[in-house]
Amino acid sequence: MNKYIVVNQPETWTISSEHVQIISSKDYLTRPEYSKLKKARIFNLCKDYSYQSKGYYVSLLAEARGHLAIPTVKNIVDLGEPKLVKIVSEDFDDLLQQSLKNIKSQEFTLSIYFGQNVAAKYRELSAMFFRHFQIPFLRVKFNFTTKWNIKSIKAISESEIPEDHKESMLVFAEQYFAKKRYDTPRNNVAEYDLAILVQPNDVAPPSNQKALKKFMDIAEKMGFYSEIISPKELSRLSAFDALFIRQSTEVNNEAYAFARKAQQEDIAIIDYPDAILKCCNKVYMAEALENAGIPTPKTIIVHKENKDVVLAKIGLPVVLKSPDSTFSFGVKKAETEEEYLEVVNAMLKKSDLVIAQEFSPSDYDWRIGVLDGKPFYACRYYMAKGHWQIYNWDAEKKDDQDGNADCLPIEKVPEKILRNAIKAAKLMGKGLYGIDIKEVDSKALVIEINDNPNIDAGVEDDYYGDQVYIDILTAFKNRLENKI
Repeated sequence: MNKYIVVNQPETWTISSEHVQIISSKDYLTRPEYSKLKKARIFNLCKDYSYQSKGYYVSLLAEARGHLAIPTVKNIVDLGEPKLVKIVSEDFDDLLQQSLKNIKSQEFTLSIYFGQNVAAKYRELSAMFFRHFQIPFLRVKFNFTTKWNIKSIKAISESEIPEDHKESMLVFAEQYFAKKRYDTPRNNVAEYDLAILVQPNDVAPPSNQKALKKFMDIAEKMGFYSEIISPKELSRLSAFDALFIRQSTEVNNEAYAFARKAQQEDIAIIDYPDAILKCCNKVYMAEALENAGIPTPKTIIVHKENKDVVLAKIGLPVVLKSPDSTFSFGVKKAETEEEYLEVVNAMLKKSDLVIAQEFSPSDYDWRIGVLDGKPFYACRYYMAKGHWQIYNWDAEKKDDQDGNADCLPIEKVPEKILRNAIKAAKLMGKGLYGIDIKEVDSKALVIEINDNPNIDAGVEDDYYGDQVYIDILTAFKNRLENKI
């Protein structure tokens, strides 16, 4: 995708233009070649975004031309909206108070350049403002009454940047537009830039290193430039066309913030924030599966008022799940009534609702990978050695933490397994899902819908090989080209 920095006077800009072209706002607004340009990303650094100014029209026409603008007109309007400023102030009050607690004066000004400040200690606060407003140069003024408050937020021009900040600003600009993205040889014919979000210390990463390399190698052949980014690089997301989340997903972790930002900026994404919200809450999932008539083990949503009648309906042993449990974390089995009460009371201290489920033992769980409504791989995950789950995080040896797996062609999967997997995925909409199903007494019982299923080299790709990666990357192309 072509990238342009649009400014009022290009000749005053000393930023390296190796990876982006610097053009004037006048040229962008008036020259026919820019109005006809396809697949362009516009970084609007004009000195004024006020209504009907050149800066305003650059973002407005960028959107009309189908170009991806930063900031968007909506970002520009948001900046002047007191209500949004108030929401930001309230939602991030803890961060604001923590960041400014050591300032002795009654007023403070924070200058933000591409999401950064010259003082590293304000990095998180600066990134938060940039994340919400997407304005390259921001000036935020605070005052202190009984606590720190946002007094004003405004966009500033390059000419308003203090001389002693300009060197840092240029460094931040270089990092924003180039960074490490092009430190490695790049496919010069890449149509799209793909960010792959990976948490370096993920306890249960959804893709192993071999799989990540496969994604990147195959992406290059399919016209993508791809790069692994970390949860600390949210401010960089706007420079990409697509986001593939390959870290554990929870509503309150970075993955959801990345998904939400990608959705706001019309960046192609797998998976959507709605999918994270739904799949990460077992209470929602239990209700949705029941309402859709999809077979599951006998399930009850437990709260303080009904906890004493659960065992009469489900029996022992019983499986108890925290609403946001993932990868077997927060999932317990109670063998006795005493154990049940101990576990359920502990869980209800953290959440008003938990899930109780009939224990349905099996040698393995089916995992059907469903991508945009179609199954594209099938695995059987066997229980961890001497354990009742696929994962046993308490195992003394790391090799005993998970069970074996095998992979087989879709056509060899029992029809009832496939049917229920597709029906379950449909509840969540388009996206990448891993549907866990147990075959018990000739029934296909849906255990879980995973929004961020494993794609590990040597496991999920064991039968179809590269086609698994191709299918996912093709889904990205469909999103980019058809805006689905």
